[in-house]
Amino acid sequence: MDITWIISLLIFTMVLLCSAGLYLAMGSRATMSVIKRRADGQIGVGGSESESIGLSLKGKLHSLLTRLGEANTPSDESEVSAIREALVTAGYRHAQAPILFLGAKLLSGVLALGLAVVLPAKLLGFPTMTAQLAIYVGAASAGYFFPMVWLRHAIARRKEKLLDAFPDALDLMVVCVEAGLGLDAAISRVSAEIRFAHRELAEEFNLVSLELRTGLSRAEALKNLSRRIDLEEVGSLVALLVQTDKFGTSVGQSLRVHSDAMRVNRQLRAEELAAKLPVKMLFPLVFFIFPSLFVVVIGPAAIKIARTLLPTLGGH
Repeated sequence: MDITWIISLLIFTMVLLCSAGLYLAMGSRATMSVIKRRADGQIGVGGSESESIGLSLKGKLHSLLTRLGEANTPSDESEVSAIREALVTAGYRHAQAPILFLGAKLLSGVLALGLAVVLPAKLLGFPTMTAQLAIYVGAASAGYFFPMVWLRHAIARRKEKLLDAFPDALDLMVVCVEAGLGLDAAISRVSAEIRFAHRELAEEFNLVSLELRTGLSRAEALKNLSRRIDLEEVGSLVALLVQTDKFGTSVGQSLRVHSDAMRVNRQLRAEELAAKLPVKMLFPLVFFIFPSLFVVVIGPAAIKIARTLLPTLGGH
């Protein structure tokens, strides 16, 4: 082996060992510091300054978004109500969530416009004044409507998680009901049991349980659940439970039938996604994977052919 390679390997090994030793020393020092602070009862002292800075920045951002949201609040109350319902469906139930969301829309538009203005005209191809104005308007519009696109994506993701969690939760509810619990107690017990595996659905069931404890009727609490989640399957489940409560039929049997139907639908959705996978993989295969394979497989042969044939052709 060449002496250069040996020296390079020795230097690399030395740097690696030094870095590992420094990392272990710093980690052990930090661990000992944490242990000492815990022993002294001062575990929060080290991070108080950074936490105060973070809280200060968060408070300033909250204040800025509140002012922008108040300036961007539409006069029509139905629009504000629609935004509030969309945020509740996405899982944001804070009282100031609509104001903060409207402020985020305005702030996003201003930031996108500022970014478009800061970009030099050379990157934009030296556009005319009209084209440059159109670029600025388009950037501001895209930034303004970006939070709405994000909200729709968040709603879709949350609905998908809730839909996947419902069959398991209904199975637990069937077990609770058949064990002798009432529907109200079963909802409360299921919300406590699934809070780690399915946090979103546990929160929704917990809200239903709280509404029932405050004196709201079961039918109204279940309808509120359907309104918050906004899923067809949940709407049919709520209608089934309301009819079961009204006519006095077996709750366990109704839940079992609906759970089986939702599980079959979940399996069909998984099969549909699996059937779409080859089509989705076509473009990455053609444009990214196949060219790399061609270079790896054909490249060495092409180089050998070129080295063999080019001198022969050059000699002629």
